[in-house]
Amino acid sequence: MGKKSKKNRIGVVYSTNPDYEYDQEDDNVETLPVQQQKLRVQIDRKQRRGKEVTLITGFVGQEEDLKDLGKTLKSKCGVGGSAKDGEIIVQGNNKQKVIDILLKAGYSQTKGVGGN
Repeated sequence: MGKKSKKNRIGVVYSTNPDYEYDQEDDNVETLPVQQQKLRVQIDRKQRRGKEVTLITGFVGQEEDLKDLGKTLKSKCGVGGSAKDGEIIVQGNNKQKVIDILLKAGYSQTKGVGGN
């Protein structure tokens, strides 16, 4: 057994049963259509030394599609950021700009959360 096979074991440290089947987590989540995505856009300052970022959460789908959406948002805002673990981080306070971009792209259930 190589390291790759051990990495896919979820919740089991050790089993003495030789017939035990390890549960494999499926990352093959279907990406919801654009109209069904319920994205939430908010400004976040937590654990960022007071610097503001625009946080987009609620994306349901494959990591590749999330990264594509993140790349589009970052390039249209002209800033950096990241896209991982089901959320997109865009540097700076670009909340309204991100909401406008998402609505134009067809994400009709997008809404802003919090003040500002």
